[in-house]
Amino acid sequence: MPRDNEFCNHVADLLAPLGKVTYRHMFGGFGIYVDGRIVAIADDDVLYLKADDENRPGFEAAGMAPFRPFPDRDTAMSYYEVPVDALDDPDLLLPLARTSLEAARRSAARQDA
Repeated sequence: MPRDNEFCNHVADLLAPLGKVTYRHMFGGFGIYVDGRIVAIADDDVLYLKADDENRPGFEAAGMAPFRPFPDRDTAMSYYEVPVDALDDPDLLLPLARTSLEAARRSAARQDA
């Protein structure tokens, strides 16, 4: 798998106002991090943002669907698909991504406690 990914580079550019964005290959896709916290995953050029109990209702109200890594199973992960138009508009993507960064920070705080 290449270390450099055009889609992830594009997402990193969009998310740059949130902090230092990095990504790495994982599980056939990519984990996308802001300031060392995983906030999204990319799979087949689709972006999914991290969700928890606080931001999930907003994602669902926006019609975002959960990431289902195995099409033959009903298993869903706590990452929600970003609307395609948000991938070309930072004004749409950044507010959504900011809630995912907050979810990542809450998760880390619970683990550190």
